[in-house]
Amino acid sequence: MQNELNVAKFGGTSVANYQVIKNCADIVINNPNTKVMVVSAAAGITNHLVLLANTALTSEQISDVIENIRKIEFAILNELKNPSEVEDKLFALLSELESYARHEEINYRDDLKDSLMSMGERMSSLLCAAILREKGAKAINFDVRKVLRTDSKFTQASPDISNIRVLAQQLLQPEINEQIVVTQGFVGADEQGRTTTLGRGGSDFTAALLAEALEAKTCEIWTDVIGVYTTDPRITDKARPLPELSFEEAAEMATFGAKVLHPATMEPALRQNILVFVGSSKEPEKGGTWIKRDCESEPAFRAITRRKDQVLVTVKTPKMMYAQGFLERVFKIIAKHELSVDLVTTSEIAVSFTLDNPPNSMSEKMNKEILVELSNICDVNVERDFDVVTVVGNNMHSAAGVSSRIFAAIGDFNLRMICFGANVHNLSFVVSNHQSEDIVRVLHKALFE
Repeated sequence: MQNELNVAKFGGTSVANYQVIKNCADIVINNPNTKVMVVSAAAGITNHLVLLANTALTSEQISDVIENIRKIEFAILNELKNPSEVEDKLFALLSELESYARHEEINYRDDLKDSLMSMGERMSSLLCAAILREKGAKAINFDVRKVLRTDSKFTQASPDISNIRVLAQQLLQPEINEQIVVTQGFVGADEQGRTTTLGRGGSDFTAALLAEALEAKTCEIWTDVIGVYTTDPRITDKARPLPELSFEEAAEMATFGAKVLHPATMEPALRQNILVFVGSSKEPEKGGTWIKRDCESEPAFRAITRRKDQVLVTVKTPKMMYAQGFLERVFKIIAKHELSVDLVTTSEIAVSFTLDNPPNSMSEKMNKEILVELSNICDVNVERDFDVVTVVGNNMHSAAGVSSRIFAAIGDFNLRMICFGANVHNLSFVVSNHQSEDIVRVLHKALFE
């Protein structure tokens, strides 16, 4: 049975300094149903931690990066009315951070990387709870690792839904009956109590998982934009915020590049029918986007997204003609490495598919291993420097004139691959990364302006 509980998540820019955290504290206090505040690391911190975790640095360079982290955290601490209340705890966290950063195996062990990467959120929640108390609210800093149980796949852990529910009801529910709980996004722990992380952007996912476990009615994602836009407002100033989205539309947008939401956020919300709100912590009065099961209108075109850093892989073998089992062997290799394929097209003797390939990421490393294995069973051709542009909407496969409007708009561009019809909510193109912004602008003009 759902209650009126609201879980509110605040991103890195929303907790970047003392003043913006005060704004977030006001948002939390002004909604009496908000009992859980999930926070990201302060803006800039995660990038410093990534550098420490993945780059071979000299002792002096490590000191410089840690000093940059200290400056961001101490700028917040020093503005507190009563810094001594949390000063010792912040010093202890920074000392723990330094011990991970200086560990001789930090660049090679994913368990150490996760422990280091968790520090930004842990410092953030300590300071945010202090600012809530400063404003007169009853608030505690709660270690999410007590309840957010995951498997042991460090850097990209998967949550244990049933275990999270049991632990949240046991340990978190009694706390929120008494006060506001401030906790960490992105961070979890395995059965052995070892720190894990849910992957970059996992704070949204954390908020949705906790909302599900506590049977919340709503989950708010507070960021630096006023809701979800028709497309990335940095690409065109004609982009406008959407008042509502369906779970399916939001999931498609998140999967295909909309940075406002983590793709996995929709899963717990959909399972529990939790209303999700996306708004700007800088301008809460401007409202935002509500994501729900049923929308008042379901237009053919809702939004356009772009997903960067895609690799197009084509596997080919004459043996594939009339042969059974070839596709199974190809996708078995991909599944073994736990990589997800976004788009797939097939012909009689070839299969083309896209893989996410952000530079210096785990998936880039995995992709190289996959290609070696695939080349043992077929010819493999790899093409880089692609983006995927996706038009998200409703009933796109059956509404008359939908595809013709889209293709007419981008007739002057070269499309490397087209995926349409597998899903009623999207039509996707693989395009050169040099042309993707222009394609988004042209489509937005044709469909939304």
